[in-house]
Amino acid sequence: MDVTRGGRSWRIGTADDVGWIVGQTTSGISITTAIPPVYDAYATFFPPDGVGYQAHERAVVDVLVRHTPDQPWWLGYLDTGAHDIVFPLAPKVALYWDWPYVLVEAGPEQALGWRTGHMRGDGPLPDLFFPADRSWLVSALWDDTWTDIGGSAALIAALRHNPLVNARPVGPDEDALPPGLTRE
Repeated sequence: MDVTRGGRSWRIGTADDVGWIVGQTTSGISITTAIPPVYDAYATFFPPDGVGYQAHERAVVDVLVRHTPDQPWWLGYLDTGAHDIVFPLAPKVALYWDWPYVLVEAGPEQALGWRTGHMRGDGPLPDLFFPADRSWLVSALWDDTWTDIGGSAALIAALRHNPLVNARPVGPDEDALPPGLTRE
């Protein structure tokens, strides 16, 4: 199925497009609750003090673009009933604990421009996104105030070294909760 926005058609994803995530995550408090244990490195991130969501999320996407060959990205918007999911009438896919996501094939510009705020703040980023080659996965779970990522060691190092990103590397079995934050 396709949807239209800005005079262009966008492909809506299906369960097949996220099948590699379904059943690969674990229950608990580790980063593998959100990110399948298939990556070389993992991290969490959230805006540092004094940095707004727009600047923080732009910095995250800029690093991801530099580490990703040109290709489509899958953008996933969790339907909480209270937040913008961009295409509210589109079919949804089930992830994690059967949470409904609208999944659309687009790119970094749309990741930064379509949404008008999410449960973590005023930024536009989707709740879940990854490139077509699945070389990394970004996911923010419903009740978390931070975001998780899995990818290459070079990508995680680049995120960690960007002061606007505030990334903290974690091991796959470590608690994903960043220092100074609390669970809802």
